[in-house]
Amino acid sequence: MSKLNPSIKYHLLIAALIGLWLFIFAFIIKPFDDGTINFRAWLFISFGFSVMAFLCYGFLSIIQKIFYKRIGKWNISLEIGAIFLFYLMYFIGVFAFYKSPILNGGYTFFQFFSIIFIKVALVLTPVIVLARRYLIKLIPIKDDVLLFKGENRLDILKINKADLVCISNAQNYVEIFYLENDKLQSKLIRSSLKKVQNDFGFLVQIHRSHLINPMHFKSWRNANTIILTQIELPVSKNYKEVLLAL
Repeated sequence: MSKLNPSIKYHLLIAALIGLWLFIFAFIIKPFDDGTINFRAWLFISFGFSVMAFLCYGFLSIIQKIFYKRIGKWNISLEIGAIFLFYLMYFIGVFAFYKSPILNGGYTFFQFFSIIFIKVALVLTPVIVLARRYLIKLIPIKDDVLLFKGENRLDILKINKADLVCISNAQNYVEIFYLENDKLQSKLIRSSLKKVQNDFGFLVQIHRSHLINPMHFKSWRNANTIILTQIELPVSKNYKEVLLAL
């Protein structure tokens, strides 16, 4: 899973789904029923398990959004870590509820984990995984717009990602080549090639002085030159392998 939907609103919907699922599970399955708990007590217990899950997952949605904004990426390891963090918070919270004077549960920490919590995790994990995967499909599709800002106040260029062809170093400036009405245009901005590359990770370096948008790669002119949309650029030996992998 390489994406995350950071929307707290959507994740609160998952929290509500988890809460409902756990309420049904606790009320119907009765994971620690000893035959002495009446209907009203089970209703209260199930509600407590449900609310605790909602709160823990809601807190997780805030944490993961902050973390995602800070690092700007997501992967399977972070996804597993997020689910594990939810279970950790939920286990601590629900065990505290179980041992509180309200319930005064008799299971020890390890008994509660092995007899009750593992059952909860087994029935809940597929729901969480499928719901989180579905949320990725709800990420709004936006036009990819790139905003280049230079050191000078008026050094601004805003273009669609698909229109950017390449960027070349020009001493203390970078020259940005882009399409406008199907014609190749360029603009000088006071910046460095390294900064542009850090800001826009999709760009591919083919030479110490050139970055390209791989969408506009057409073909090889020869062993040292490539053809892009309406322009040709040299390829350095050190970067040839990266370009061949495209």
